[in-house]
Amino acid sequence: MKPHLILGLAGVLFLSSNAQAQLKQLNQQQIFGGQPSLTKPMSMVAGWSDTNHYLEVDAKDRKLYAVDLKTGAKTAYTPPPKSNVNVFVKDNDIYIQYGKGEPKRLTNDKDEEKNPLLSPDGKHVGFTRNNDLFSVDTETAKETRYTTDATDVIYNGWSSWVYYEEILGRPTNYRAFWWAPDSKHIAFMRFDDTKVPMFPINGAAGQHGYVEKTRYPKAGDPNPEVRVGFVKTNGGPIVWADFNEKDDQYFGTPYWSYDGSSLMVQWMNRGQDNLKFYAVNPATGAKKEIYDEKQPSWVDLDYDGRITYLQDKKHYILKSDKTGWAHFYLYTLEGKLINPITSGKWQVTDLMHVDEKNKVIYFMARKEASTRTDLYRADYSGKSFKRLTFGDYTHQVQLSPDASYFITTYSNVSIPPKRALLDNKGKIIKDLGDSRSADFDQYAFGKTEMISIPTDDGYNLPAAITYPTNFDQNKKYPVVMSIYGGPNAGTVTDTWKGTGNQWWANEGIIQIAVDHRASGQFGKAGVALMHRNLGKWEMKDYTTAARWLKAKPWVDNKKLLITGHSYGGYMTCMALTMGANDFDFGYAGAPVTSWELYDTHYTERFMDTPQENPEGYKNGSVLTYVNNYKGLLRIMHGDMDDNVHMQNTIQLIDKLQNANKHFELMIYPGGRHGWGGIKSPHDRAERFRFYYQNLLNRPVPQELLK
Repeated sequence: MKPHLILGLAGVLFLSSNAQAQLKQLNQQQIFGGQPSLTKPMSMVAGWSDTNHYLEVDAKDRKLYAVDLKTGAKTAYTPPPKSNVNVFVKDNDIYIQYGKGEPKRLTNDKDEEKNPLLSPDGKHVGFTRNNDLFSVDTETAKETRYTTDATDVIYNGWSSWVYYEEILGRPTNYRAFWWAPDSKHIAFMRFDDTKVPMFPINGAAGQHGYVEKTRYPKAGDPNPEVRVGFVKTNGGPIVWADFNEKDDQYFGTPYWSYDGSSLMVQWMNRGQDNLKFYAVNPATGAKKEIYDEKQPSWVDLDYDGRITYLQDKKHYILKSDKTGWAHFYLYTLEGKLINPITSGKWQVTDLMHVDEKNKVIYFMARKEASTRTDLYRADYSGKSFKRLTFGDYTHQVQLSPDASYFITTYSNVSIPPKRALLDNKGKIIKDLGDSRSADFDQYAFGKTEMISIPTDDGYNLPAAITYPTNFDQNKKYPVVMSIYGGPNAGTVTDTWKGTGNQWWANEGIIQIAVDHRASGQFGKAGVALMHRNLGKWEMKDYTTAARWLKAKPWVDNKKLLITGHSYGGYMTCMALTMGANDFDFGYAGAPVTSWELYDTHYTERFMDTPQENPEGYKNGSVLTYVNNYKGLLRIMHGDMDDNVHMQNTIQLIDKLQNANKHFELMIYPGGRHGWGGIKSPHDRAERFRFYYQNLLNRPVPQELLK
């Protein structure tokens, strides 16, 4: 007898409850412990050794092989070293090691050397010591000191905190110097934090505790004064780029030209609505404007490969969302627009490869659906546009070195990851893998669907919903809504979700992720709605989703929990205050609770300064809505968080206490903006306890607390 099928809530076929009950359910070890389950491991594609061989880490023996495209034959592969030179710091000094030879000590100083960086010609190592910039000769170990004016608030080649966090990025480890490709110069940034307020972070360890003193500019505060300098590798006077460090401005990550003749410097005004690129001469500091972009909301600095210089030394490809949608443009080095390469109401994401010989680009984009990515090709003129991937899947692509072939690993919420090899015309050459287990159909599990939730003003909010195992529309289920919510930071994707959500599906909880109109799913045009209005549109759309859910007969309308971390923590706190009529429980990690407490560069990009936008700051603050609070909120915060200071949580709980509101608080001593390691089991167990107690009304199974 065939199992009975029913039509799901979004048109997907489900097995009936009786039929599902005859199937196996995933156990704890399959969900959390990595035991075989709905999927089996696929070998990992690790890149390409050449045009005709891709690299694969075998799922069984974990060894690396080169795989022949035509025959499939595997050969053990040892990758050539990226460099036979290794530069590192040991016991505060710099060492250099050639191949497997004995490391050579280059510095011998009681003070710590930081961020050693080998010059392209291998003859010098740049580094910072006590906030000044140096290099050391790799042959003679002779040091050259480039700057001498560092203090506790002046740094040369070492980032000010807000640049490290928001502009240059944490992966730099505070490094703010860049070798020229010809090794003849070092470019660096000099930061003066004299006017930047100091924020104390109090550590509780030891008998007397300690204080970390960070120069942290909160919204509206003075920023560091910044200069861009050049110095010859062999030393000499510093040449400063022709900018006035007293101006209220930002500088993004700079790019050297191929030959080292100029440095492309990104400049932005304090209001962040005007971005300019300048070509700066390292010999004179003279600058020449080569690009100017203004937007009524804000312009983003180059965080994700905005500029790609072409090897013809005549052009660059620019990524910009100035039309309301992110697209690629072809420019001359002098800043003349040749033409848009892509256009339309959809978004490009990553430029994967530029074939300069044939004047063709290969790129990823969210065109077929905002929740999926595909590979496309187009020539410089924008013609010969073609989608190269296939089906209703999200594709992750690895191109061969000359883009003759590509491998895609693809999935959607219903189909586990598969893998295929294609040529650059989009023709499938062969299937390379399928992670679906042989007994996939023997399991009952919580199905995930892509749905959309309509708003009253014309948006269809994308959402991914996972139903309980053996879902019964005649029952009522609690709901967990997981969100992040930041500008252009959507989390809803049409991809296989693995088994991590299946414990709660087995326990009878609906799980949903929803993206709001400013999440990036609707382009920059949607994101820009957040300008001067953080909190407004996110809460409108999240409450719309909450009401949509609670109107369903299969939802327990007294048990909707929202959870998120950082910006998601902010949204969770807003949901239990501003949106308290629609949400019942909140589980918030490291929340911003009022935007004047967060840093200048991030906050003012969206909100302008508190002096310019007092109403926006008031309306976007959790503290404004404390009197509306009801339900139950759990707040978690690390006491050493140097990003979202625990000050945010303290100000919120102060107001909650003064209003005699019941809430829960969990502090993680030593925790930064996240916490892990030895704290992880406690963190996990506390979430289990909260969900079981408040959504399921029963004790936590003891096996989850081990």
